[in-house]
Amino acid sequence: MSIFSRLSDIINSNLNALLDHAEDPHKLVRLVIQEMEDTLVEVRSAAVRLIAERRELERRVASLTRDHDEWHRKAEFALGRNREDLARAALLAKSRAAAAITEAQEHIAQVQSAIAQQNDDVGKLQAKLDDAKSREKSLAIRQQSASTRLRLKRSLYDERVTDAFARFEQVERNLDMMEGRAESYELGRNPPTPSLHDEFASLEANANVEAELAALKSKINSNDQAA
Repeated sequence: MSIFSRLSDIINSNLNALLDHAEDPHKLVRLVIQEMEDTLVEVRSAAVRLIAERRELERRVASLTRDHDEWHRKAEFALGRNREDLARAALLAKSRAAAAITEAQEHIAQVQSAIAQQNDDVGKLQAKLDDAKSREKSLAIRQQSASTRLRLKRSLYDERVTDAFARFEQVERNLDMMEGRAESYELGRNPPTPSLHDEFASLEANANVEAELAALKSKINSNDQAA
């Protein structure tokens, strides 16, 4: 079973459990991320063991190769001393060393293949983990925004808020009445002395009227002369 099949089984099981309890989406994404992180730790630990096993096998191959070469040297030496029996025994030992080397090399190839597969799986899982973390941030922002909007909408349509604004309007009407009563006491009394600002405004208005009147008279005179 690949790490993705195993991870999928774990995540689906936990997701179903959370969905049954109507948990929020952020918890679901957080669970997926946690499972991925835990799986990465397990896979990397397994990879460490495989790498250690490969190195041990490589040391064994090196040792067997030295034995293989040594038995070959001894076979030649025995033949040079007319000890064919010893040469035959040495060649037999050499053959066993060669078989052991072949077996160890096949084992190394299997271990290396497993390491390569795990390396590929880890790369894919890391990419998915990065994507999940990115989505988690986006989801958190959206969830916070939606929660804020929901609270705002509830406040806007809350009857207590509507009632409060109705009370504000009543207070404003009461203040209008109080201000009206205060102004009523000034009715019939001497008008207030105009302010400097008011006097200048009146003067400017009169000047504008006089200028417009003069322009109108000039136009009428011009029309009479032309007739």
